[in-house]
Amino acid sequence: MAVRQFTALLMTWLILGGVVVNAQPLDEPLKPLPAPPMLDPARVELGRKLFNDPGLSANASVSCSSCHQLDRGGADNKAFSINANGQPEPVNTPSVFNASLNFKQFWDGRADTLEQQIDAVVRSPDEMATTWTALLATLGNDAAYRSEFMAAYPEGIAAATVQNALASYLRTLLSTDSRFDHYLSGETEVLTTEEKYGYQRFKEYGCIACHQGVNIGGNMFQKFGVMGDYFQARGHLADADLGRYRVTGDEEDRYVFKVPSLRNVAVTAPYFHDASAATLVDAVDVMFKYQLGRLPSEEDKRLIVLFLNTLTGRWQGKPL
Repeated sequence: MAVRQFTALLMTWLILGGVVVNAQPLDEPLKPLPAPPMLDPARVELGRKLFNDPGLSANASVSCSSCHQLDRGGADNKAFSINANGQPEPVNTPSVFNASLNFKQFWDGRADTLEQQIDAVVRSPDEMATTWTALLATLGNDAAYRSEFMAAYPEGIAAATVQNALASYLRTLLSTDSRFDHYLSGETEVLTTEEKYGYQRFKEYGCIACHQGVNIGGNMFQKFGVMGDYFQARGHLADADLGRYRVTGDEEDRYVFKVPSLRNVAVTAPYFHDASAATLVDAVDVMFKYQLGRLPSEEDKRLIVLFLNTLTGRWQGKPL
């Protein structure tokens, strides 16, 4: 932080016994995560139960939480999660934390809402591999589910109520309380000098042009390989590499993907839709080469990685 800004903040803070009582939020392009929304507790709890129930898959082999593990940053540590058919999924599983803040869902943005995403996941042969007819019959045969759905929804068990319950639970999964959020809230002493320099480099190099907003990403599309042909260099082109082109058929959408959120990025390796970057350092190298077309110093890359580590939030009182 610049000395003048730090001095100005000191003049506005009330400090008693060395404790900051009234820190003022910083005027930055990034903002802290909001508090989780207050939603119907019965629907949220029903969504939590469904999220952890392997009965949502065709053969009761995987649940939402099989791939989106809350103790692993909302993803898993695999390059490609295993679906209900025992096969690897075509793209890397993104974190479920803060997904409700993304402007679209899936890497290719084919779902506008969480409810649409849930619908697609249930029916997808690459994920739950079932049908709504089969799933609703399974849930309807469970007396506990019948009772809980009737208590939460007048219409009881239906595709729309299953989607709403799951989406309600997902909307509560906000990983608040990261050190960077505290910094943005005015508690500037929570970051080290090097971490602050890393944030400064993140802005100066232009990373913030795509990784912006409250979710530090997740609110725009971008071509993977703006400043070079990433896929030619990587080789072995797969259908999933076509990105948004698979949705729209527009040539300009070839290799275009939703920009991922960088929140909790330090605990959600490997990176990118193809899981090609094993470490955060690897991912930063790829971004500089193919998205920014710039050659940073090793020191600047180190500082940026230090900053990215401050984006890890907390869930139920524990760091992710």
